[in-house]
Amino acid sequence: MNRKTLRESLENYRTPFEEEAASIKDFIDLTHDDLAFQRERVQGHFTGSSWIVNKRRTHALLTLHRKLNRWLQLGGHADGNENLREVAMKEAMEESGLTSLRLVDSGIFDIDRHIIPKKGDVPEHFHYDVRFLIEAEIDEPLSISEESKDLAWIPFDRVEDLTGGNASITRMLEKTSKSEILI
Repeated sequence: MNRKTLRESLENYRTPFEEEAASIKDFIDLTHDDLAFQRERVQGHFTGSSWIVNKRRTHALLTLHRKLNRWLQLGGHADGNENLREVAMKEAMEESGLTSLRLVDSGIFDIDRHIIPKKGDVPEHFHYDVRFLIEAEIDEPLSISEESKDLAWIPFDRVEDLTGGNASITRMLEKTSKSEILI
């Protein structure tokens, strides 16, 4: 995946979720910006994330993000890498210590544009997060990175409460529950 294939994937991306569908054009437009994959683009930039689930689709791996102090999916900045699938896998490995990570589908699983609050010299900005569905062994030991306060496999029926009803996480949870996603 590079900038061109990302743009094509976004042009062909379909979702029944209105809030997600409404942002597709913004994601496509961003692919034309030379700095789209650099955090130096202070208005906003691409990030790559993983929605990590166990094989039985009963738990999701979430991190208590150190800076944001919220339970979220694992992911991070592209830092110049236009292959967001690669970014998502690298971040998942670094933030969890898991080696059993397996990409379920090479296509985009979810997209979400969200605001990141001002922190120090870094102004408030948007993350254009491209997410991929990944599965891992639930019994493999976890390793908490310096970016996290905690890391845990959360049963699907507890995810919404733990994340405070975060709409994008609820959406990924709902997508995971759909039978066509199960592999």
